[in-house]
This record gives sequence, structure tokens and C-alpha cells, in this order.
Amino acid sequence: MFKNFWQKLLSSKRFSRFSHDLGVDLGTKNTLVYVDQKGIIINEPSVVAINVRTTEILEIGKEAKKMVGKTPSHIQTIKPLVDGVISDFEVTEKMMKYFIKKVHNENFSLLPRPRIIVGIPLDITEVEKKAVEDAAKAAGARKVFLVEEIMASAIGARLPVLEATANMVVDMGGGTTDIAVISLGGVVAFKSLRFAGNELDNNIIEYIREEFNLLIGEQLAEDIKIRVGSVIPFPEPKEIEIRGRDLLYGLPKAINVSDAQIREAMSRTVSKIVDNIKLTLEATPPELVADIYEKGIFLTGGGALLYGLDKLISQAAKIPVTVVDDPLTCMARGTGLLFADEKLLEKVMVIPTIA
Repeated sequence: MFKNFWQKLLSSKRFSRFSHDLGVDLGTKNTLVYVDQKGIIINEPSVVAINVRTTEILEIGKEAKKMVGKTPSHIQTIKPLVDGVISDFEVTEKMMKYFIKKVHNENFSLLPRPRIIVGIPLDITEVEKKAVEDAAKAAGARKVFLVEEIMASAIGARLPVLEATANMVVDMGGGTTDIAVISLGGVVAFKSLRFAGNELDNNIIEYIREEFNLLIGEQLAEDIKIRVGSVIPFPEPKEIEIRGRDLLYGLPKAINVSDAQIREAMSRTVSKIVDNIKLTLEATPPELVADIYEKGIFLTGGGALLYGLDKLISQAAKIPVTVVDDPLTCMARGTGLLFADEKLLEKVMVIPTIA
């Protein structure tokens, strides 16, 4: 009886006075939190540092990322999401609870119970959807709405998702690349790939190891990708010095690598993404292909910032490609627009079939 009363109380609007509506882009690399009427106020790495002896959470987000690869044996840095889905439920719950508390710290709120929109990849199982919903509720949400990340990104890019016209979006994040054709509020054709920015980092690590017998870490690989990574040549060649451990002698070593070498390292993964964009176009009804040919393809997510990716896709698909404004935050901004339009939210939300 008390449980039913508590559930009714949580679902009521009384808690809305003390809580903000939140849109959460729960990414493999970064978690962004959009606060209704305030915008994006949290953009932190999806990393949690834990003391395995005491199970105490030491740091979350930016401070935890600084510890990656530098911890003693009793401290672990955990990335609770793999390929866009939850791999560690308890750590994800604690991370979300931390972000909810951080958002509400500025206001006097003893028990924040926000409504939360959480983005999910296209091709995930019902069990994985339920895990996201349960993690958000366990973290303190009074109501959880699941929305496909690609749909929220299209809404964030101000595309007319409810109209009878094609909107082709490629959302390249850290763990997944979603490619979809959207029309009339739904996905008509799609490909969901379990590789994206993280795979490019791994490509760089493997290339440096094989070509130079040098071992580097994930953070350095990501930095190399950001600074000299590209899929077409820069106007002027770039070079970067990197330091790591020599695999032959076990000693520190520094080498210089060029943008051409990093392009070669990432080429196989980039080619797979381009090929899957073409396959998605092949599976799209001809009437919608005509719309895409006219409007083009829209790139969102952190991968859209990779130099020349839009031009490479355009050359391969023979279709104009546009990088949306601020592609990193596009999905999170889309959740804000959904909170402002409850009818649109009802049309695009995903309901898990598992109770």
C-alpha cells in the first residue's frame, strides 16, 4: 500500500517544483546533460574511478578521466558504457545520480526527482532498453522517456521529422555510428554500427605499435586523432610528436607521425562507415531517395568533427553532406526541444516491451 502511494506521489507534478527536467546524452565517451530552460550544463567523460577495496566512488567525469592509465592496483577507472549500451549497471546508476545531484546543487532540493529523457542507440535489445530505464529510475528520476539518439539529433538539428519527407542523419559518436532515414516521425531505413570514435582510437594505437614498435595509451590516441586526424589531406601537411614505450627495449621513446600516416591508420574503419551509408541509401524507398538527393545528408555527433568526413561521404554517395551546428551537443539540444513539445515527445518516445 505504501509502495503504491509513493509511486503515485513520484509521478505527480509536486516534485516538478524542486526538480529540473533533464535530457541525458549517455554516451560511451562523454555524458551531456541538458537542463530545461538552461541549456547544456554538464559535458563530462563517462568515466568513474572506484577504490576496489572499499567499493568507494573516488571521482566521476573529468577528474576520473585524468586517472585513466595512471592508477595503482586498488583503484580502477571504469567506463560503464560499451558500444553505446550499459555494461555496468551499478556504476552507470551512480554516475547518473552524481550528475543529477550536480545539476540540483544550486537549488535547495532535498530530494530531486526530475523527469529525464535518455538517448538510446537504434539497434539495441529490449533488455538493454530496460537497463537504461532502470538505471535512470534508480538514479532518482521520477519519470523516464527513452528516445532514439538519431531521432533526438535530427530534432536538435531542427529537421522536420514529422513531415512526409526524408531526413537522412549519420550520428557518429564514441561507441556507435547510427545511420538512419527518418520520415513521418519514424525510422524508415537504418544501419547501426558498433564502432565509431573509439574504434578510430584503437586503429591509431595498433598502427603505431605495428609500424613503430611503440605502445601508446587511449588518451594519447584520442589526442592524436583530434589534432592531426583527417580523412582527406589538409591544405598543409601536419606532424605531431608522440611519446610512448618502446616494445623492443621497454624504454621511453619519442617519434614524429604525419597526418598521412594517421589517415592510413583510420582508413579501414572510415571506409566501413562510408560503405554502410551507401547500403542504407540502397535500402531506402526511391521517393525518399529523391528527397535525400535534394536535401542531402546531415552529420551529427563527435565524429562529424573529423576533418574532411563530410566531403568524403559526399564524394562517395554523390549527395551533398552538411555538418550540423555544434554536432557534439545536437542530441542533448534535441531533448530540450522535446520537453518543450510534449506531443512530439509522445510520438517519438520508445517504450520497452519488458515490464
